[in-house]
Amino acid sequence: MAKRDDELVLLPLGGAGEIGMNFNAYGFGPPGRRQWIVVDCGVLFGRETTSPGVDVIMPDIRYLAERRQDVLAIVLTHAHEDHIGAVGHLWPVLRCPLYATPFTARLIEGKLEEAGLSDRVRVKRVKLGGHIDIGPFAIDFVSITHSIPEPNALAIRTPLGTVVHTGDWKIDPDPLLGETTDQNALMKLGDEGVLATVCDSTNALTQGHSGSEARVRQALSALIGSLNGRIAVTAFASNVARLDSVAKAAREHGREIALVGRAMHKMVEAARETGYLSDFPKTIDEHEAAQLPPRRVLYLMTGSQGEPRAALPRIAAGEHPSVSLGKGDAVIFSSRIIPGNELAIFELHNKLAGLGVEVLTEQDHFVHVSGHPCRDELAEMYRWTRPRIAVPVHGELRHMSEHARLAKALQVPEAVVIENGHMLRLAPGTAMIVDEVPSGRVHLDGKVLIDEGANLARGRRALGFAGFIAITLVLDGKGRVATDPAIIMEGMPEPVHAAVRDAVAETLKRHKKGDEEALKENVRRAARRAASDAWGKKPVTRVEAVWV
Repeated sequence: MAKRDDELVLLPLGGAGEIGMNFNAYGFGPPGRRQWIVVDCGVLFGRETTSPGVDVIMPDIRYLAERRQDVLAIVLTHAHEDHIGAVGHLWPVLRCPLYATPFTARLIEGKLEEAGLSDRVRVKRVKLGGHIDIGPFAIDFVSITHSIPEPNALAIRTPLGTVVHTGDWKIDPDPLLGETTDQNALMKLGDEGVLATVCDSTNALTQGHSGSEARVRQALSALIGSLNGRIAVTAFASNVARLDSVAKAAREHGREIALVGRAMHKMVEAARETGYLSDFPKTIDEHEAAQLPPRRVLYLMTGSQGEPRAALPRIAAGEHPSVSLGKGDAVIFSSRIIPGNELAIFELHNKLAGLGVEVLTEQDHFVHVSGHPCRDELAEMYRWTRPRIAVPVHGELRHMSEHARLAKALQVPEAVVIENGHMLRLAPGTAMIVDEVPSGRVHLDGKVLIDEGANLARGRRALGFAGFIAITLVLDGKGRVATDPAIIMEGMPEPVHAAVRDAVAETLKRHKKGDEEALKENVRRAARRAASDAWGKKPVTRVEAVWV
């Protein structure tokens, strides 16, 4: 029973206004005394163009960290990195129970082990279609379809109403592995009354349906059967049904399968352990594959997004220790281009073409379908759940805005577009943003977590653009120049070096004695000005002084 001042709020700290880094908190209770659950805890991956040197990016959850005693649980909808990838890093901040279905739990346990947390936290496993009670929240897991085993929508019941949190989903009548979408459960929720549907917006701009994995299996088998040389298929390792389709096609056409890339090995192992891929063919290692005739080999590998350290980009660069591809071979990209990765992927295509490798993509063959709902599927979800409020998430602002317009056209009474850090009160007729809390991003830089505002990326971009000058001055006890300076220049054309050295020498020649800081600043400015005049760029410049 709700009390007079109780409220139900949604607070996204990641995944609203961006695709990835999903982190949604639901709070129940009076302002200042709410209890919280978190749905998903994901990451974005760093890009050299915007965040050089950064491996992964996570949400800034300081607001919940300050209320850690009121955070009751983290509930995970499925096992994609943008939904579970931050668990090992952020769990120590919240220290609350974790709930997931078996396949997702298995992959989370691997992350906890890597983070040295496996002896401190256990993932509580929930059966498919299961139910859990957490404080004022009663949560039903509803089976849906996506591009990974065991995706779940959550029916979050509270004294103030039920929220359907879809997670990532699509409508696939034949997903090949796992359950189909539990349409009856969703329709029953609609009959009971749904306060809000918080829903995936990734493909809100795309007409029609996303397509079925079963059709991709048929097309992949036909394509693989038409090729004669070595074949490499690169796909998202998490798409276990796709891996199964490739393996079956390889077996059908007399090819041995070699897994290439750590993520491929981990995903196949986890799927086998949890009852999926039970008839996956026996694989051979990379060295065995290299000894077979080309038409007997199929490599299943990582790197579809051009990630520099993944298997396929290393092969294309000739840097892989045991796999090579060349004239007569083919690479099938059984994946889509994630926005932002275009340049890296096209560069990879060109490198492969330069080796004489045939590059086959979804642009010219039916080798991929999306795991997210297109407009007709979104319409079906709203017909099933019939919410009072639509809240688009998991999308850039243009996706979410179009999703909101679609919901209104489907006669949903309210549709609200929010951004990370906006606290939305969910109530019929009065859904509104009631607060804005600190939010942002945290970077995992090597082994260190740093705030995005530390501007390390900005400094690295400056270094990459215009190089670096380090100047060490040697001064005697009276502040006079005692000897020639030490000057180190990195990332600059050789003709610029002489101009910088001449400018520093001329500045020091005019110096008699006096203020150290003024001298350092004069030298710094002279060096940068000389580089700019000679080159048109101003390098990062640092000047230090030592006294003798």
